[in-house]
Amino acid sequence: MHAGAWMPTSPCGTHCVHTAAEPVSRLRAAARLTVLLTLGTLIVVVGLATVALPRPARHGYWRGGARAALRLMGVSLEVDDRRPASARRIRGALMVANHVSFLDIVALACVHPARFVAKREVVQMAGFGVVSRLFGVLPHHRGDLRRLRPIVDRVAALLDTGRPVAVFPEGTTWCGTASGRFRPAFFQAAIDAGVPVLPVRLAYTDDGGRTTMPGFLGEDTVGTTLRRIVRTRGLSITVTVFDMQLPAGDRSEVAAAAQHLIAPVDAGEVRSEIPVALTPRSVTVPV
Repeated sequence: MHAGAWMPTSPCGTHCVHTAAEPVSRLRAAARLTVLLTLGTLIVVVGLATVALPRPARHGYWRGGARAALRLMGVSLEVDDRRPASARRIRGALMVANHVSFLDIVALACVHPARFVAKREVVQMAGFGVVSRLFGVLPHHRGDLRRLRPIVDRVAALLDTGRPVAVFPEGTTWCGTASGRFRPAFFQAAIDAGVPVLPVRLAYTDDGGRTTMPGFLGEDTVGTTLRRIVRTRGLSITVTVFDMQLPAGDRSEVAAAAQHLIAPVDAGEVRSEIPVALTPRSVTVPV
């Protein structure tokens, strides 16, 4: 099979980026960015020293660091954890979520730090790529079918040792008002390791309601997306954590069940090949 026949694509691009809220001043945005770069670097440097700590302490540090990073960007976090209290200390679960932005990784780390699977192009990005490699991001060669099974096997091996791994089964970013089909390949890792799947929904709002401002879309770079984020007024991430699902059935069935929880069509979510406008009043924030 030719890679292009299965490689995930999204019609979402910078034309999808809108908000109905007035942006914060450029001075305030610049202050947010300066503080983030300064203190964020400190969080990462100190975090490197936590490698010698027990896993609970290390994960606790990164949960706190991720929450601090969101606050520095002017982003608030709401977690709707629907798991029983006894199931909130996960080991070896495959976390799966819809994919909008690089903020998704920070938001998921606030719930539970994990090894992330990311496309190779992200790992190779200047600056961001260095950090991703330091923290064990697993690069995925999306266009090479020969390398798919080895990375799935590697994820299964990590899950089998009790390490949580997070994947974005849409395979690419969408704007949040539309979503892509969940690709089943990495669900095979949960089946092979015999571990549960942890579905997580990520939703972004600002003072104008639902927003696509954090989207990492089309020709966006980390810099252009980050500038939009720090200029957005009242930006909030809602992380909805569903109960863990046993991987019953084949991988396509497991993927469909997770997608039904995260992006249910019958609950008003839009699953489309065409992004949907937020509101007639939407305006684009310049970057």
